[in-house]
Amino acid sequence: MAARGIVPGPTDEVSEALLCQAESMARKLLGVQAAEDLPHIAAWREAFRAFGAKPQRTRNSVEALTRRVQTGLPRVNRLTDIYNAVSVIHQLPIGGEDLSRYVGAPRLIRATGEETFDTTAGGTDVVEHPDAGEVVWCDDAGVTCRRWNWRQARRTQLSEHTTTALFILDALDPMSDRQLLDAADELDAHIRRLGPDVQTVRRVLSKSSSAERD
Repeated sequence: MAARGIVPGPTDEVSEALLCQAESMARKLLGVQAAEDLPHIAAWREAFRAFGAKPQRTRNSVEALTRRVQTGLPRVNRLTDIYNAVSVIHQLPIGGEDLSRYVGAPRLIRATGEETFDTTAGGTDVVEHPDAGEVVWCDDAGVTCRRWNWRQARRTQLSEHTTTALFILDALDPMSDRQLLDAADELDAHIRRLGPDVQTVRRVLSKSSSAERD
């Protein structure tokens, strides 16, 4: 999903309420099952193992957020708050990126190991390289997210100045197409309130087909 016309702003009453809803919902889930046993999180842990990642060390983004509800989800800004909350509520990974920072189109690939990934280590800017065979999101300038939905690059991360954003909603079985679209609908509704001129467009991609919805 891409959105433009966003008016940036700090955490507000609406995004705070949405985060509280996400925290409450996730705590109820965790009261019944451990995070790693929740169906959608378990599916992502298995996917990570399939390309050589260790899910205990590099957690998929929805698992990382779900585990954080015990101490409270982060309050960053209303744009980031919204997609983090929707991710937890619907139990699917969502990546939020500054679309104006992209070079070419986003694509999901198996890395060769030569691609660049800009991040930080010990407070210092560094350039890393993904493992060969690792599943990554990238554009023409390098990797934008390592290990499918584990860690986002600094170059394309959302900021307090972002007005044009890209949201990637990742879904695996047992999540149905209807559940995915419900998450997209909720995200779309919240994003559209972030300015009088917000416009969104979305595309659903699968192994066999793609379709676009305005």
